[in-house]
Amino acid sequence: MKNKALLFTLVFALVAAGIWVVYRMNRTDLTEAIESRFISENENEVLISKDIRLTHFSEIQEFYENRGYEEVWSTNGKINSQGEDLLNAISEVKYDGLKPSDYHHEFLEKVETEIQDKKKILQPKSSPELVDFELVMTDAFLDLVYDLKFGIVSEKQRGNYWKLPAKKEEFNPMEALAEVADGENVEDFLESLYPELAMYTKGREVLKELYAINEEDTLTWKPVRFEETLKVGDEDPAVPDLRKRLQFWGYLSEYKLDNPNLFDSVMLDGLKKYQIENGMKPDGAIGELTADFLNDSPEKLIEIASVNMERMRWLPEMDWDQEMVLVNIANYQLDYLTKGDTTLSAKVIVGKEYNESPVFTAPMSYIVFSPYWNIPPSITQGEIIPAMQKNKNYLAEKNMEVVSSSGEVVDPQKINWIRNEANNYRIRQKPGQGNSLGLVKFMFPNDYNIYIHDTPARGLFERETRALSHGCIRIQYPDQFAQALLQDDDWTSDKIQEAMHLDREEVVNLNREVPVTLLYLTFWADSNGKAHFRPDVYKRDTEVLEAMKKA
Repeated sequence: MKNKALLFTLVFALVAAGIWVVYRMNRTDLTEAIESRFISENENEVLISKDIRLTHFSEIQEFYENRGYEEVWSTNGKINSQGEDLLNAISEVKYDGLKPSDYHHEFLEKVETEIQDKKKILQPKSSPELVDFELVMTDAFLDLVYDLKFGIVSEKQRGNYWKLPAKKEEFNPMEALAEVADGENVEDFLESLYPELAMYTKGREVLKELYAINEEDTLTWKPVRFEETLKVGDEDPAVPDLRKRLQFWGYLSEYKLDNPNLFDSVMLDGLKKYQIENGMKPDGAIGELTADFLNDSPEKLIEIASVNMERMRWLPEMDWDQEMVLVNIANYQLDYLTKGDTTLSAKVIVGKEYNESPVFTAPMSYIVFSPYWNIPPSITQGEIIPAMQKNKNYLAEKNMEVVSSSGEVVDPQKINWIRNEANNYRIRQKPGQGNSLGLVKFMFPNDYNIYIHDTPARGLFERETRALSHGCIRIQYPDQFAQALLQDDDWTSDKIQEAMHLDREEVVNLNREVPVTLLYLTFWADSNGKAHFRPDVYKRDTEVLEAMKKA
């Protein structure tokens, strides 16, 4: 009996030893080295290099503990394809408008070079450099996947104007890490995190091209200024620099000129092409807007594009193939989309600099033909009452009337407008050609009292800069927009015109809700990969750029 017990013990010991040998054989070269790094309770001793800190120390420690401290980014002492792909992806995040340095790029490249120089890739050995590389790569991965998915700037730092909800879908960077560690292709996984927008993927191509152009840039890009708008035949010391910039961007070929300071007809042709390509009125004159654009170097355009790539990452998940109304405030344009295609485009007028139109989304539910304009209290106090004090017939001349809280029309002469008594009444403008809302308004109820409406001042749509309203959106083709939204054979163009010229309001409910989204993009790329830059009318880009740098 004792012999059997002894034999059993011996067999068990041999089996256990065999299992341990197999386990040891399967353990990779970095396993023990990685494990030993986490033995110390001092977080600062995990890396040999003291220039780097692991942002996600506790998560990384738990991750490697759960996988038996097996490495992810190297195999048998050599950086594997996953590691090479991630390192390459980090070097190319600049095409996403991000900075490789935010993801330890310089350190990782330096370590990679040290590993190559010491020829430690030739045989499966553990090395301190490789362990550092492993842990820092993991830290960089966790930061990168989050930033690509949600943006690098936190929700609180996006500006008071940004009212769109943040992305709410669940996303766990540690789960993403586990997927890649299990063999998921790094490049494919990172691309899956991009916003589902063609203008984002095409924007990456534009940024790649801009970086290449910037490397070849030899111009100084010192801001060019002049006192008056330059036209053909004018002479000015600023002309040679402006001509060089048109040549730099490919709108002019190099040619000889007796007087370089002369704004000649050849330069005029190139300038008009430049203005058209950049969404400006091709008047062939170099005014403030055109000069500002020509002052933007490739480096500056990279910054503008980077800011807007970040804004695209902030966008909540949206079905871009659904029927929707999209207004780009910076482009002064409204697009009505159905099934992803633009079926109507119109110029718009947006809020003045001190009445900035916010960025938000809300469902449009009804249209008001021949509307009253219920004048906001701020305009009543700031503009209407002072005008009434100067001219007692002001309200009658503007086709306005005063109504009580119950809706009863009252005599304005019986109200003391200076005292708080004015708060009990409101002023409205009656329907008609001179109504400030024009002949129709499109309602998508929201917290900001913003809506889309017609305007009697049609000539304003010919202006290049159209930040002119109190915050609402004035549309160029209100009748066409109404017909597109109503989608009803009964609502012919004649019937719409009739409804727009009544002496009373007519409210028409839509048979569905149509999402309306106001955006602010000073850069985007279209489906053909063409870059579009627009003026930063509200000076918001600098704020975002600084927030990105701080983040």
